[in-house]
Amino acid sequence: MRVLLVEDNALTRFTIKSLLDKIGHEVVGEAEDAAEALECFKRLKPDVVFLDLILPGKSGVEILGELRAVDPDAKIVVVTAVEQDEIDRRLADKGVNAILRKPFSYEDFKTLMKDLA
Repeated sequence: MRVLLVEDNALTRFTIKSLLDKIGHEVVGEAEDAAEALECFKRLKPDVVFLDLILPGKSGVEILGELRAVDPDAKIVVVTAVEQDEIDRRLADKGVNAILRKPFSYEDFKTLMKDLA
């Protein structure tokens, strides 16, 4: 699958990109904030977006709504260390496909990608 990474932390981006490469997926773009995320999403049309929940400027919840407005069927995985029922409900209401909790294992990651295929 073709993946867009939206994450402001370079180490986390590198880790996710390395895992995706290892299991045969292609990272077609990387974004560090909301504006860059939306521009890359429109231009690259990825199969999956890995979206950090906490970003500079706008939250992942806000960006999720903007991505859904462009493509209601996009596969979007929220990556977060935040674990709150209210946020999970808001994400579910906006149609998130999955939530990947930090820290995550390689096996968690492989299972998630298989489920998205």
